[in-house]
Amino acid sequence: MIGRAWSIPSSTLEYHGLKHGWTSKSWAIQNPPSFPVVPRLDLGSLVDSDEEEQDVIPEDLPATTGNYKQKYQHCKTEMEEGYKQYSQRNAEKTKSNTTHQPSPRNNIEDKYAQGEGAFTGDLTTLDRKALLQQRYADSPCFVQLRGRKSDAEIVAAEKKKRTVEEQVMIDHLCRAVISDPEQNLSTEKQESAFILLDSNIAPLRLRKRTLHETKIRTHSTLTENMLSHKVQFDGRIISRNGRDACRELVGFFFIHDQSLTIYEYRQFGKNRTNVLPFIQKNIYSHQRGRRKGKQYQLGDFYIGANLTFLSCDHPTLPESIKESILLILRITNIDQIAFDSFRNDSVEHEDATTSQEANDGLVFKAIQDELKKQLHKKGVRILTGLGKYFQQLDKKGNGLLNKSDFKQALKVFHLQVSEKDFESLWLILNDSGNGKVDYGEFIRAIIGEMNEYRKSFVRKAFMKLDFNKTGSVPIMDIRKCYCAKKHPEVISGRSTEEEIKLSFLETLKGACSKSDEVSYGEFEDYYEGLSVGVEDDEDFVSILRTPWGV
Repeated sequence: MIGRAWSIPSSTLEYHGLKHGWTSKSWAIQNPPSFPVVPRLDLGSLVDSDEEEQDVIPEDLPATTGNYKQKYQHCKTEMEEGYKQYSQRNAEKTKSNTTHQPSPRNNIEDKYAQGEGAFTGDLTTLDRKALLQQRYADSPCFVQLRGRKSDAEIVAAEKKKRTVEEQVMIDHLCRAVISDPEQNLSTEKQESAFILLDSNIAPLRLRKRTLHETKIRTHSTLTENMLSHKVQFDGRIISRNGRDACRELVGFFFIHDQSLTIYEYRQFGKNRTNVLPFIQKNIYSHQRGRRKGKQYQLGDFYIGANLTFLSCDHPTLPESIKESILLILRITNIDQIAFDSFRNDSVEHEDATTSQEANDGLVFKAIQDELKKQLHKKGVRILTGLGKYFQQLDKKGNGLLNKSDFKQALKVFHLQVSEKDFESLWLILNDSGNGKVDYGEFIRAIIGEMNEYRKSFVRKAFMKLDFNKTGSVPIMDIRKCYCAKKHPEVISGRSTEEEIKLSFLETLKGACSKSDEVSYGEFEDYYEGLSVGVEDDEDFVSILRTPWGV
């Protein structure tokens, strides 16, 4: 048939091929394949790459603009300005040193070999390795980066503040209106006029329907204007439990009735947040110290102040917090503008308690100044050792030790405190009279502690490592996250990244009770000891920002 294509199966072709005596070889000879022809390569036409590039460049290109020059000049100016500021600050720190030798921080080994006379014999290998972390403060090229990160942190803090404040206003305004006794007046009048003898058979329209009859405006409830007269503050829980210590708490002290409430701010990922009540709104009093039993007033709220609550009065608290009798909350930040405006209007009289607290502060300061001289360049080893030593003595796990335990610890770590100073210290700390004191509080009393600005970065670094919020971090995760690329010793080529990382891990492991993980308390003790030898806050922040990226 014309126009129809026929397909011949391969088996038929094989049959005819065998019939005519064809083989695969003879078939290939008679029917050679047709391949594309490849032209011959003319080697003479090839030229060097430089000549070829010169021929390819067109001649009619437009003239180059000066934008890139302006960007380069702007970047160069910023770097020069940052280095100039760093040089001035470094010159002020070393003004008393008139020698013309190289900077002692350029080579740590040379520093111990030449200049530190009185302390060289006391320093151990771990002390020298811990001091390597202070070298992160020597890099002048992170001044601009610090500023950019600070701006981002300010924006995040303002967003957090607005979110919590809105939730507090919603909760308390709604609760105040619904729970007001005045809500029952109108419904009672209606029921008295139309109620039937048997309420069970009364029509639905005559029964009490509180939800639909709620009045929005009442005479005796809180109003938005009354709730707006408040002082907002940030807080943290004083605890060695990392999960509790890293909770983000925001509190409000209301001026109209001297009450306070505390909320917990939780963030899940980048966009999802949650705000829940942590301490219900009420009027509270001090639970320990010189002011025990006295109601909280506006003057009790300042950065570094402690707020104490009885755990048994708050059944909704987490179980880990209710294990302790007292919940101690430290104020880390406060709305200073609102505080000052309300402080000018209020009148608070100083009493004998204020002078007693001032005397207690003088006792603490005298002991701390003496011990800081003894801790010179050995803060990491001694503070982490003290924490580990007390943890081993604390068999019950409640953090309380007796007087003899603390005296023995001072002897073990060669910390010299006179008997008179120790007795004065003990009278202040043992305010309950039970003969036991929390060892964390004892360490803070005799050594002192870093300010809340520094501690906020310690918490940020640990929270970045503890992304599961378990309160402890495996050593392997710390090893992965720690970055030593920008350490001055690595940049100069004197040490490798691995050497700096191993020196950090070795000193950190010395603070750990377990060989494979680090708790928040141990992490904090490490940087608490490192903070003793760093005077400038921004230098300490660089020590945390650079390796952890916070």
